[in-house]
Amino acid sequence: MELKPLPSHLKYAYLDVEQQFPIIIASNRYWKKEDKLLSILRQHKKAIGWKLSNLPGINPSIYMNRFLMEEESKPIRQHKGMNLTILDVVKKEVTKLLAAGIIYPIFDSQWVSPVQVVPKKRLNQATRKDHFPLPFIDQVLEKLAGKSHYCFLDGFSGYMQIHIALEDQHKTTFTCPFGTFAYIHMPFGLCNAPSTFQRCMTSIFSDLLQECMELFMDDFTVYADSFDACLENLSKVLTRCKDTNLVLNFEKCHFMVTKGIVLGHLVSNKGIEVDKSKIDIITSLSNPTSMREVHSFLGHAGFYRRFIKNFSKIALPLSKPLQKDVKFKFDHPCIVAFQELKKRLTSTPILQAPDWGLPFELMCDATNSTLGAVLGQSVGVSKLVHVIVYASRIMDPT
Repeated sequence: MELKPLPSHLKYAYLDVEQQFPIIIASNRYWKKEDKLLSILRQHKKAIGWKLSNLPGINPSIYMNRFLMEEESKPIRQHKGMNLTILDVVKKEVTKLLAAGIIYPIFDSQWVSPVQVVPKKRLNQATRKDHFPLPFIDQVLEKLAGKSHYCFLDGFSGYMQIHIALEDQHKTTFTCPFGTFAYIHMPFGLCNAPSTFQRCMTSIFSDLLQECMELFMDDFTVYADSFDACLENLSKVLTRCKDTNLVLNFEKCHFMVTKGIVLGHLVSNKGIEVDKSKIDIITSLSNPTSMREVHSFLGHAGFYRRFIKNFSKIALPLSKPLQKDVKFKFDHPCIVAFQELKKRLTSTPILQAPDWGLPFELMCDATNSTLGAVLGQSVGVSKLVHVIVYASRIMDPT
């Protein structure tokens, strides 16, 4: 097994003498605390996976994926040629999924799609949509910020841990040069997969959510204000994983650390920060040369707009190249706005989670074209105002 390099605050430890079962933990733990952590992980070893064949699938009695079809939907049969350059990749993936028991050969399905790495368009069109909501990212981050210890956990091949109801498996049939197969476990690319997975995870951990853990899809975060409390919470979560056959990916789990990346943000006892690796990518971009590149930049920069005072005011010139029926022109005001946003992204403040027991302070500003606001709280003897969030928007010209 090839292990990836780790940053200095992390290290590998092993759950066995032969060093066949690695896990990732904080590198600065006192040996007694490390032993306590490893003892808990060894007790719950079944909750951690090191390869795809380790996935038994979540117990079907707890949850299964079903396809509810739109009225008058008809079976679909599609067959397309395949790019020969990816033939070996497809063969390797099919062989791996067969060996892991994720797919099986099928011969009489009325629903057949060509093998692909994009969503299954025709099946998705015929499927009744599931609108189970995903958690609000801001609320998840605010719940996690300010804690002393975290365990960042990740479901192994997420969706593929959920069984498909036997009567619906034939609807996932795909064909390739190596045969015709159907999925036993839920594949990626299904329109209802995110909602289905979120509902399943919520049902499994419902009594632990907002008490000792938060989850967003297959990203689970266990937290507490002390090492021992976090270890106890971790044990609860791992026990639940074992009881339901939910398996975690060893390579993406960081146990008992003091900071980590969650949903594109760094959370720690300091508060909420931007993910520096994503900021480095954004700030390395050159001036856009098309509407598509402007849209892309605003999308990536806008993800962190809560960290930037007057974001809408600064970004206003960048809306002009996006106007319809106007020749694209990235002029001097656009360049100034583009560079200013990149500069602001490299000097963002650390945001604090709101303390609902304290009064809030709201500061507002307005111009003819934009509105801006800062939500904060005065904390401590110094009564220094800590920023919770910046907000801004463009005024409707009409």
